[in-house]
Amino acid sequence: MLATARRLTARSATSDGRQTKVDPTMNPPLRAVVAAEFLGTTLLVLLGDGVVASAFLLEKDPRWLLITTGWALAVTLGVYVSGRTSGGHLNPAVTLALAMRGEVAWSRLPAYWAAQLAGAFAGALLVYADYAAAFVTFEAKHGITRGAMSAGKLLGPAAGGAGIFATFPEFDGLAGNILSEFLGTAVLLFAVRALTDRRNDPPQSNLGPILVGAIVWVIGMSLGGLTGYAINPARDLGPRLAAALLGWGSSVFVSHGSYFWVPIVAPLAGGVAGALLFDLAVARTLPPLDEPNPPGRLSP
Repeated sequence: MLATARRLTARSATSDGRQTKVDPTMNPPLRAVVAAEFLGTTLLVLLGDGVVASAFLLEKDPRWLLITTGWALAVTLGVYVSGRTSGGHLNPAVTLALAMRGEVAWSRLPAYWAAQLAGAFAGALLVYADYAAAFVTFEAKHGITRGAMSAGKLLGPAAGGAGIFATFPEFDGLAGNILSEFLGTAVLLFAVRALTDRRNDPPQSNLGPILVGAIVWVIGMSLGGLTGYAINPARDLGPRLAAALLGWGSSVFVSHGSYFWVPIVAPLAGGVAGALLFDLAVARTLPPLDEPNPPGRLSP
């Protein structure tokens, strides 16, 4: 806000300290300003009011904060591990969006997707190996028969334990669940593109992975309660396959109206849409890299 107030003076200092008016022609086009303010405020209210909706309408308890925080930190560490070598995608929706933009060769897409899916599968197996005794106790406490279903849904809390691995929706409406996964992934890619475009004052000092984790955190708290916010086909399908292997069987694919395909298809479409929206609405109006202090923009 202070930086904005300073620019409202429409003056800049010359090399000898004299004040001169800024050339109005250097300011970004009004349509770009309007688009940026519209999109920024939309994101502000979408995620801000989304937190309130999650807390009150879904009555999320403190465990939800623990879950969303854990996933945010998991993404942060995963990106730090892989970022320098592969770009730290960790998500087929990210890789597809970058391939659509020409930043990843289409010939590499299958390898990226296979590695992401295999990594998610392996991670889920490690979770089960570590928590095997806890799963048995959980099932005994709640009278759960692994993989048992009733009225088309897995029986018991956390989808009979399968919800530890894969996501299942709070409500049955297919259109609403598709929208939730599409929207969450679109926000993810839109925000990641904003963070990583070098012309858009990107984070310095290797802070990118931390801020990507923060994006996942706020998406989880704001938009994730309806579907469990897979927003990543590999993150959902890999552990779902592991759950099927570990005793939940085909029920993980047929439960909740064969929901399993939604967190695969909707994030892929949402990721492309989010990246495309940033390119069309924001990236085209960003200043060149050699412009030191873009007029009218929040810059140091």
